[in-house]
Amino acid sequence: MRRMAQERTYVMLKPGVIQRRLVGEALGRIEAKGLKIIGLKLMQIPRSLAETHYGEHQGKPFFPDLISYITSGPVVAFVVSGESAISRVRMLAGATKAEEALPGTIRGDMAAVTTKNIIHASDSVESADREIGLFFQDQEIIDWQDPLEAWTV
Repeated sequence: MRRMAQERTYVMLKPGVIQRRLVGEALGRIEAKGLKIIGLKLMQIPRSLAETHYGEHQGKPFFPDLISYITSGPVVAFVVSGESAISRVRMLAGATKAEEALPGTIRGDMAAVTTKNIIHASDSVESADREIGLFFQDQEIIDWQDPLEAWTV
């Protein structure tokens, strides 16, 4: 049987998830999919880091509101690893627009409005590497041996 590529990806649960007490449910869905959390922290994102992270959106009409929202409260930042982790997490997250996110996805079941999006997931290997580097130091990532890996990959 051919194995898919092992990947690491960056995921962030935004302030609305914490305020609404949905962290456990969102994390649980990712773990239930057989993905391994190898870095995890609760943090308040400084404005400068938020602007760097969302730099590709600078100049767009929604940029100021995005920065305001992401810095309005704590976030849960984490790194996930597993086969095809990037595409699997993005599938679990669902469409970015709340009204287009299908039931069964994190956004489809938990997001109320797009402007208060509840989850960020890297969209490529390059983005994942960049975002992990922005939010985590090497020693904060622990790639532990999962005894259940034989059942999930």
